[in-house]
Amino acid sequence: MSSDAIDYSKAKAWPFELARQIVHRLDIEKKRGIERGDKPVIFETGYGPSGLPHIGTFGEVVRTTMVMEAFRAMTDGQIPMKMICVSDDLDGMRKVPGNVPNQEMLTEHLGKPLTVVPDPFNCHDSFGHHNNAKLRSFLDGFGFTYEFKSATELYKAGEYDDMLIKALENFDKIMDVMLPTLGEERRATYSPFLPISPTTGRVLYVPMKSIDSDAGTITFDDEDGTEVTMKVTGGNTKLQWKPDFGMRWAALGVDFEMFGKDHQANSIIYSRICKILGAQPPVQYVYELFLDDKGEKISKSKGNGISIEDWLKYATPESLSLYMFTKPRTAKRLYFDVIPKAVDEYFQHLTNYHKQEPQKQIENPVWHIHKGLPPQDGTPVSFALLLNLVSASNASDRDILWGFIERYSPGANAEDHPVLDELVGYAIAYYKDFVKPEKVYRKPTEQEGAALMDLAARLRKVPAEAQTDSEALQTLIFSVGKDHEFENLRNWFKAIYEVCLGQSQGPRFGSFVAIFGPGETAQLIDDALAGKVG
Repeated sequence: MSSDAIDYSKAKAWPFELARQIVHRLDIEKKRGIERGDKPVIFETGYGPSGLPHIGTFGEVVRTTMVMEAFRAMTDGQIPMKMICVSDDLDGMRKVPGNVPNQEMLTEHLGKPLTVVPDPFNCHDSFGHHNNAKLRSFLDGFGFTYEFKSATELYKAGEYDDMLIKALENFDKIMDVMLPTLGEERRATYSPFLPISPTTGRVLYVPMKSIDSDAGTITFDDEDGTEVTMKVTGGNTKLQWKPDFGMRWAALGVDFEMFGKDHQANSIIYSRICKILGAQPPVQYVYELFLDDKGEKISKSKGNGISIEDWLKYATPESLSLYMFTKPRTAKRLYFDVIPKAVDEYFQHLTNYHKQEPQKQIENPVWHIHKGLPPQDGTPVSFALLLNLVSASNASDRDILWGFIERYSPGANAEDHPVLDELVGYAIAYYKDFVKPEKVYRKPTEQEGAALMDLAARLRKVPAEAQTDSEALQTLIFSVGKDHEFENLRNWFKAIYEVCLGQSQGPRFGSFVAIFGPGETAQLIDDALAGKVG
């Protein structure tokens, strides 16, 4: 069926909902007589380089890319667009991140712009440059198409100068927006402009003694008490972060931006300041924040949660993209134990995609992950099943696992199934670091012991032609549980896992037996009953 059969206007997936809002924004511009000319639709994503990039930063970029692809599909690719990634690297360093070296050295530079603070890793011009490079390296590695912009360069090169002058001309209006949001003490000293001290180089949070919009200057007292008058343009000043947000939208002509829930209350402020500066605020989308294993917000400075590199050590990039796609407005734990499920869900969606009608395909996450062109390659063996194979066989290399896989799927090999071979490597690494240290075997109850002995005996009698029939093997296991009068068969399967594999759950056990082998599974049960596992 051709793509003409797809009605994108009826798509329910959240990227299409946002794409429709952007199309509506463009329609309103046309009705108002606003000509865009060759100006592309600008999708912005921001980055605060106060710490090393974390996986949430990636999430913002990949989700924005998904909205862009939905917009491209809805407009038949006829409207130019681009994504810009802006790093707020002119911000003063407020605290030293706990996960970087040379802490004492960094302490000496508190308050200075991040692009002035020396690089604690001694490999870039500054700490800001280091973190920017880390971000760009990762985004490039994923193949994202974007234009990187440094706030330091934008301010110093004069790209913000016109808006800074407008902000100075509308100083009182901006103050009227900001002051009601501040406490009494802060109101007394607040200024939307933050001068950079000509003597210490620090970003100063000081009140203005006077402003001159005609001259484009502000007057304030420097850290040593000296009165200073300076131009607001050319990188001499920067705006406080809330006014800066709105100014950036206006200066760069941003049409869409998404941000975390911690920005939600301030989004009204960003929009009001954008309007004061003569521009229309972009379409906005608020996503929920990621939490670590303790339910705390992931922080760049703390370094909690999973790093980008961590996830890719144990799972495919596509599984990470799926995790970002799913329910962006629901707070989710982003820790190592979510990885196996994400991997298997990705491949399940991929399998389903190729069976769906085109209208259903655009709702499938893999359409959004692969820009409308998902691959054909699936995997006959789940990640959860591979983990259990590693566990049961104590496999430490790919060859052992491929021996089981080849018996289950004759003719299968690593060369012809590179995706599965990749999963085999991930499974070995994940098992070693996360499953094995947590395994806890228990002794069976009398009822469980008798049932396990019976199961082992029956498995040894499975005829050769049925040894890879996962459905028949699953039925056999069910029958043993029923014959031994387990009131809840779920408890029977739980007992198998806890006694034989040292964990409380796992994949469908019939599938495990089919690939591990009935005889090998029977021996595993015997060893568990004899206390020889673990």
